[in-house]
Amino acid sequence: MPSDGVALVNGLRVHYTSAGSGPGLVLLHGWPQTSHCWRKVIPELARTHTVIAPDLRGYGLTDKPRDGYDKRTMATDMAELVSALGFESVSVVGHDRGARVAHRWGLDRPDQVDRLAVLDIVPTREMWRRVNAEAATAYWHWFFHLQPDLPERLAGNDIAGYLGYFFERWTVNRHGLEPAAIDEYVRAFSAPGALRAGFDDYRAAPLDDEHDNADAGRKLTMPVLALWGSAGLPAKLPMREIWRDYAENPTCAEIADCGHFLPEERPEQVLAHLREFLAAAA
Repeated sequence: MPSDGVALVNGLRVHYTSAGSGPGLVLLHGWPQTSHCWRKVIPELARTHTVIAPDLRGYGLTDKPRDGYDKRTMATDMAELVSALGFESVSVVGHDRGARVAHRWGLDRPDQVDRLAVLDIVPTREMWRRVNAEAATAYWHWFFHLQPDLPERLAGNDIAGYLGYFFERWTVNRHGLEPAAIDEYVRAFSAPGALRAGFDDYRAAPLDDEHDNADAGRKLTMPVLALWGSAGLPAKLPMREIWRDYAENPTCAEIADCGHFLPEERPEQVLAHLREFLAAAA
């Protein structure tokens, strides 16, 4: 059975769920979620790995400081967490914002990341490069969340309504997440500082962009798996072509009849890809 823990790393208390034994496998969630999003895949992955599913800086039960939301700092949080738990290197699976943290982790500490799976994202630098009318319409929340103070004021008046908009629009059948899971995310983002911290993740864009531009042309050197949902926003882009520009030899696959929330909408298909990907390291 999964167990909960808290570690003091990089100046903050990081909450995590762990299960299983064997090589380390870190699962990083996105927005507007917490480590709860991995509940359907943790038991199976724990058959072969020590699974560690943290709440990222500012999310869930992890501390919510006023700064440090650039992906380099958030990746450092995770790097120090796995070291504190006794792992020299781990495999990493990231979804949404967690995949952006994972990407930066893989660039900054390639010796610590054995294998890297990114779920339903385009690299951040590539996304900004491709902003046009269609992309701006699809990714409007990026620009809204970047604004100081306003998102908290507006979304804070109806957290369930605001988050519910994304859970409806970003699932393939518009009710792909069970009500209990949505209730858990609404509860998490109703905690003091949680909305602000989640938006600060997006507000770190200028510093993230500086770091990404400094690494322009650098590719991830470890094995990379890129998965996306057929009905998700990235599916409209040439994903295989894009990831070949950012990783030396990526494995790419689209999950049919799936929206954005891959581990919750299609956990069996995600597990099938992850099993094959992780087994190749054995």
